[in-house]
Amino acid sequence: MGQILDGKKLAQHLGRDLADQVADLKKHGILPKFCVINIGDDQASKVYVESKKRKAEKLGIKQVVYQLPADESEEDVLKLIDSLNADPEVMGLMVQLPVPEQIDSDKVIERIDPEKDVDGLTPANIGRLWQGKHFVEPATAAGIISLLDHYGIDLNGKNAVIVGRSNIVGKPLAALMLERNASVSILHSHSRKLGDLTRRADVLVSAVGKAGMITKDMVKPGAVVVDVGINRVNGKLAGDVDFDQVKDVASYITPVPGGVGPLTVEFLMEEVIKLTRRHHGLD
Repeated sequence: MGQILDGKKLAQHLGRDLADQVADLKKHGILPKFCVINIGDDQASKVYVESKKRKAEKLGIKQVVYQLPADESEEDVLKLIDSLNADPEVMGLMVQLPVPEQIDSDKVIERIDPEKDVDGLTPANIGRLWQGKHFVEPATAAGIISLLDHYGIDLNGKNAVIVGRSNIVGKPLAALMLERNASVSILHSHSRKLGDLTRRADVLVSAVGKAGMITKDMVKPGAVVVDVGINRVNGKLAGDVDFDQVKDVASYITPVPGGVGPLTVEFLMEEVIKLTRRHHGLD
């Protein structure tokens, strides 16, 4: 059986360090303040926002949630973003996705000041990511890199295959893996002979959201398998990877839950601290 990549344990370790960093900032009279705009009644979004708020409180970060109604106008959302951009006390800002259909998600994300862009999704910060000149990274992608580092998994020269091309996980993770000198392929719903391609991977990441999609026959023996998928099957959480089968061929594998998930919130808070330090010239 492959060794478990324990994201929950790593998140707890990192959390202690982040709490120390926040305490140090407060000694200098600096309070990290993080604002989240959530629009509508999407239950998954509300659960995620609440988990972020609990983590922020635990670390000593001030988080303010702007819960807006589902029929909120795009114009009013943009005005709120402008006001938070202009507020010198706000160090980090994000809009929780998805947003209602009357709002253009790209437009509201583009409106966020890149210096306060906790998600790293503004066009300016996406550009910096691909240039290798970034000061903020999407949390899930950063968490995956940290998890691989923690277990001593070197990406240099490795064949890395990412299934999923989202702006939140697949694309930014590809950029970060390229920085580590991996040879990176991004697969998606139009990729032909998916199994043939995944079997070439030294490091295989699935971030699609389809339960059990990655089966044992799609994994090269000894591969590192990272499962980013969060799916509900019969009331329980399940990943994209058929864990019970794949664990017997992988050298390392993340569980769901307890793998990548805990690191996402942890690294979101790390981005808030990084932006706070940058704002105050403490880099």
